[in-house]
Amino acid sequence: MTRVPTPAIPRLVYWPASLAVENEVKGKLIAEHRRADKDTGSPEVQVALHTARIRELTEHLKTHAKDHHSRRGLLLLVGKQRRLLNYLRDTDVERYRALVAKLGIRR
Repeated sequence: MTRVPTPAIPRLVYWPASLAVENEVKGKLIAEHRRADKDTGSPEVQVALHTARIRELTEHLKTHAKDHHSRRGLLLLVGKQRRLLNYLRDTDVERYRALVAKLGIRR
């Protein structure tokens, strides 16, 4: 009895394609939205990073409608982004309005 080789299962590639691309994209987003020289954790930076990831996952789900694991991740990200935006709106309305306008978020 001969064994038939099974075909290789293709590896699913999600955003980003590589770690170097991820670091480059994150670096640009952080540099664009930071408030101070070494700022990486302000609400503006976090919302910008979440927005980029949300847009990537949305595009992914347009072609892979049955990928419920990614859909759950998207919903968690949207909730986290909403909470950060609510915090920013409650603490400083002008920063909130500027960020929403800059990112083009519908709120």
